Amino acid sequence: MDAARRRHEAGAEQARDDRARLRAAAEVLRAPAAVVPVSAAHAADGYDRCPDGHYCMFSGLDGTGDMITLRGSTPDLAAFGMNDRAKSDWNRTPSTIYLWSDMYYSGCTAVTSAGPTGKGNFGPVYRDFFSSVQIGGLGGQGCGTPPR
Repeated sequence: MDAARRRHEAGAEQARDDRARLRAAAEVLRAPAAVVPVSAAHAADGYDRCPDGHYCMFSGLDGTGDMITLRGSTPDLAAFGMNDRAKSDWNRTPSTIYLWSDMYYSGCTAVTSAGPTGKGNFGPVYRDFFSSVQIGGLGGQGCGTPPR
């Protein structure tokens, strides 16, 4: 009986150790990734943080604030912490971007074109408005012309 009890206690201790290791690993995964610029003179800021070939959304005006980069469509910007938070964007892809007012490509759409016009601040009505992003395709019913 003592040998069985020792095996049981050893197994319980191993399980506690495994849970502690998993919690520590989860904390590491939750921690934000650190990006260390090679030199302060070369550190990109604003829109310049957006890599070529990506579509980028920013939580602030003029490419400031938090940034997400996308290379494919995403049905739910909440997965990236950007649902109803974007205020500016830059389309550095060769495709037209359709910004949907609701998740899963529903609601109405606004368009961000490829090329030099695909960068800027959203109109006041469209700030903190979009919930999904479709790269390419047909899009949907437009959201209308924002008031000036």
